This record gives sequence, structure tokens and C-alpha cells, in this order.
Amino acid sequence: MRTRVGLRRLPAVDALRGFALLGILTVNSAQIMSPYVSEGIREPGAPLGDQVAMWLVTAFAASKFYLLFSFLFGYSFTLQTLSAERDGANVTARFLRRSLGLVLLGVVHAVLLYDGDILMAYGVLGLALLCARRIRPATAVKAAAWIYGVFGVLLTGLGALAGWADDEESAPQQEIERAVAAYHGSVGTVLRENLDRLPLALLGVLLMAPGVLAAFFLGLAAGKRRLLAPGGAERSQLLRITAVGLVVGVPGAVFFASAAQGPLDDRWHFLGIGIGMLTAPALSAAYAGLVLLLLESSWGDRLQRLFVPAGRLALTNYLGQSLIMMFVATAYGLSLYGQVGAAAVLVLAGAVYALQLALSTAWTRRFRHGPAEWLLRAITLAGRPGRAGPARASEPDPALPT
Repeated sequence: MRTRVGLRRLPAVDALRGFALLGILTVNSAQIMSPYVSEGIREPGAPLGDQVAMWLVTAFAASKFYLLFSFLFGYSFTLQTLSAERDGANVTARFLRRSLGLVLLGVVHAVLLYDGDILMAYGVLGLALLCARRIRPATAVKAAAWIYGVFGVLLTGLGALAGWADDEESAPQQEIERAVAAYHGSVGTVLRENLDRLPLALLGVLLMAPGVLAAFFLGLAAGKRRLLAPGGAERSQLLRITAVGLVVGVPGAVFFASAAQGPLDDRWHFLGIGIGMLTAPALSAAYAGLVLLLLESSWGDRLQRLFVPAGRLALTNYLGQSLIMMFVATAYGLSLYGQVGAAAVLVLAGAVYALQLALSTAWTRRFRHGPAEWLLRAITLAGRPGRAGPARASEPDPALPT
């Protein structure tokens, strides 16, 4: 059977996924390991090194990488649609099964491991892609701009009003002490704490929904134009995207981190969130542009070997990150919740990421799918996926959530 170019695996997509896993890991690790970060407040009396580490994570990782993952989700949707059409399958039925699989995996992830799950949001909000799959690329870009623009302006305005109100709220010390006791207790107390946090986690998903939807639509437009396929984007375009993204995104990120972590005082906190969210897509785009430029450089082959295997196992690696960090943090294992500074957590995240890069490379040499990818694929296809074996260049891009 003839294989269409549009259905081939795209190294750029996998490489971007693999790179984005590092950003997701640094943000999630900080929240999993620290009650102050999970409550969204500064840790009083934190050493300077920990303050600097948390400032860097807030500025250059928080709110940036989930947008990049969401963009890739939208891009991959176009590949999955082509794959379903090639197989003669019902696109709607296949994607609905995939969405159900994401929701189920997300519920298990949120209850057993990390309440800051994104899979449930992808499973539900991804239905918008199904409804809009025939939309023109230009219309999708306009929709994304309107969705995120209105959301960002509204959030920034509310942040400004909150700053003028200057209504300072004391740190929820009792909540922090309760969470520390729960995560240091037993497996049962960990599960109860995650269940107690689930409603707030779902509220957080609602707040993220406009950004996720906007990134979905941008990814959908990019997929229809095959911008991540070989030769899809010109070097001049990537340079322009990277430059503009840095010029707009870095000042916003600096203000966001300064309001959240200092030196600005707490009255700037909500305005910082608004400005940070409004400018986050620019920095996300700059990251993507920079990675794509490096893939076209003399470093390209080495970067592909480094990031592509991890990107092919993005779902397994995403869940694995939560499993490892929850083992370190809670009564599942070492019970170090609230006892490790942000700088040490950042080093730990780097070590976990390096381990995942190595394991992903070894795994993809022998197997076509990761364990979580295999399960999601089985749900999506309503049947057993293809035989084991390394992924081939002609294999369609898998139905990944990231």
C-alpha cells in the first residue's frame, strides 16, 4: 500500500515533544515537592539559592510548556485524522475513543499520582478539534488569537484591580501543615489528599482551558499547512518567530517571576499572573522556533537522537515523571515533601530527565510503542496495536496526548 508523505513520522514533532518534557518536569516537580509552590505562595525564609531556582522556573518554564504541548496536540490531530482516513476508519468514533482514553488515564493520574493532571483537559477540550477539523487554517489562527487575547486581557485587568485593592491574605499555614502530614502519612492519606485536591485541580483546568484551546487551534492550523514537515517552514520564518517571541516573552516572564517570587511585593502577584499568561505564548513560540532552527543546523542529527526517542514516549514519560517525583515526595516512598529546597529539586528534575532520555533511546530501539502509548492506542483503535518493534520512518504519528 502506498504511504503518504503526510502520514510519515515527523522528527520535528517528536523532538519538540522530547524537549518540552523537560519544561513540564521542572514545573510539576516544584509543585509535587513543595507545599508552598502548590499553594502558589512564596516560601518564607527560603535560602537565596532556592529563591533563584524558583524564580527561574517561574519565569522560563511555568505556563510556557503546557502551551507547547497543546500546540503539538493540535498538530498531531491532523496526522491522526489522515491516519484514520487512510485506514478507512470512522474519524469521529476513533477520536472519541481516544478522548475517553485520555480522560480515564487522567483520572487515574490525578487520583493516584499528581493532581495537576492535564490529560483530562486534553480529553475533554480536544473535542473542539473534532468539531473544527474542517476549519480553514487562517480561521483557526484568528480563533486562537481571539480566545487567548480576550482571556489574557481579562486576566490582566482582573490582576490590576486585585493589585489596587491591596487585599493581603495570610499564608494558608494550616493547609500547608495538613498537606505535609497527609503526604508523610500513608498510602491512604496520600490518596485522600489527592481526592480532596481534585475539585481545585479541575478549577485550575478551567482557568487553563482558553490557553489550551488557543494552542490547539494554532496547532491545527500548522498541521493543515504541514509547517513541521521537512521544508514546511523557512529559516527566515523561524528566525522571525524566535526573535519576536523573545522580545515579547522575556520581559513578560521577568515581570511574572518578579511578582510571584520577588523582588516585587505581593500586591503585584495577580497582575504578574495576568502579564505572564498574556505573554507566555510568545516565549513558547520562541522555544519552538529555536529548537527547529537547531534541528536544521549542524547539531540537528545529535538533537534528534537526544530528543526524538523521549518524544515518541511522551505519554509514558509524562506519567513516569509523576511516578518518580511522588515516590520521592510522599509516603509512596521517601516522604521528602516540603523538605527539599527548590535548587535541589531542580537538580533532581535534571537527573530524572537525563534518565528518561537514556531509557527512551534504549526502549525505542526494541519497541514501537511505550507502555502508556500502547494502552492509549489500543483504546483508540478498539483493538490490539501492531506488533512490537522499533518505530519506522514511515509509521504514522501515534495518538499521543502531548
